Amino acid sequence: MEKNKNNLSVLLGAAFLMATSAIGPGFMTQTATFTTKIGADFAAVILISIIFSYIAQLNVWRVIAVSKMRGQDIANNVLPGLGYVIAFLVAIGGLAFNIGNVGGAGLGLNVIFGIDVKIGAAIGGVIGIILFSSKSASSLMDKVTQILGALMIILIAYVAIKTQPPVGEALKSAVEPAGGFNSILQPTLTLIGGTVGGYIIFSGGHRLIDAGITGEENLSQVTKSASLGIGVAFIVRVLLFLAILGVTKMQGAEIDPDNIAASSFLAASGVVGYKIFGFVFAAAAFTSVVGAAYTSVSFLKTLFKFVADHENMVTIAFIVLSTIMFIFIGQPQTLLVLVGTLNGFILPITLAVILFASKNKKIVGDYIHSNILFILGWIVVAVTAFMGIQTVIANVGKLLG
Repeated sequence: MEKNKNNLSVLLGAAFLMATSAIGPGFMTQTATFTTKIGADFAAVILISIIFSYIAQLNVWRVIAVSKMRGQDIANNVLPGLGYVIAFLVAIGGLAFNIGNVGGAGLGLNVIFGIDVKIGAAIGGVIGIILFSSKSASSLMDKVTQILGALMIILIAYVAIKTQPPVGEALKSAVEPAGGFNSILQPTLTLIGGTVGGYIIFSGGHRLIDAGITGEENLSQVTKSASLGIGVAFIVRVLLFLAILGVTKMQGAEIDPDNIAASSFLAASGVVGYKIFGFVFAAAAFTSVVGAAYTSVSFLKTLFKFVADHENMVTIAFIVLSTIMFIFIGQPQTLLVLVGTLNGFILPITLAVILFASKNKKIVGDYIHSNILFILGWIVVAVTAFMGIQTVIANVGKLLG
């Protein structure tokens, strides 16, 4: 009974670690920005991105579980040396995003308490350090992500109800966007990258390996955990989208283009809404700091003995470096945009590696991977690679134009 209870806690923790890793300051800013830009058509972006994310997530988590290997070790078995390349890309991307996450914690605390953003960022870094300094860091991480994830859903749902969004219009636009599907290519790639790009798709899978919940006998539990993680991210995205869509339809609502999410919450519920935004933004940042640090380090620990022997210390150093870079350099917007685009490219590469691995008996043994998941996985690889190339061509065209 005790083992089942512990397993349930870990499975929930893995799901919320993945979901809250995705629900960071960038997630909230992207949702707010795209909703005000393309309105109800953003519903189609959410629908497509969540379907693609779910397919990618199931493929990755199932292969990690049956192989009992982390992403970088699977990659090295597919092609020697590839794991080091992927680990480097994921770790660098995780560090860059963590600078933004620490900054998000500072912004959230600034809204709640009025303290300086850099002091708030330092507090956010200290909280992350305290979490990983604990002897029971893994179980504590599970509990923190579950509690903050649940609170975020409740608070965003409250604001969404207050704004009375046009749900019917959103449902129609989900399958028939008014601007056509070409107009949602870039937002869709950005959302997929933000939901399962880079380190995020591996966060929960690596947590399950650390807890020993692997093997074919645990596949049904792994699938449920992956489904819950994507489900939580989907619910938060939809609620946040509806809340901001409702504000855009409100008479006399003033939205600050430099801080769309915060001003939307303020317009929806006054000072209370603004404080709710601060808490949600800070909670999203705290959980993303934890997820980015934990998963980035987990990509290095099987490749470098020093990291494996001092995992918590290296994770703390990762958070300290992110915090110092934010405090002394400020939020590197250009770097975050660059890494955001990179995440869109990392996904088709890492997913392709996992799909090759799923049919390699040296990696998965006698396990027979679902042909449906395999085919759908390659469709996701092809489409995200195409969208990534189209986005780069469009951005280069703007620069040259």
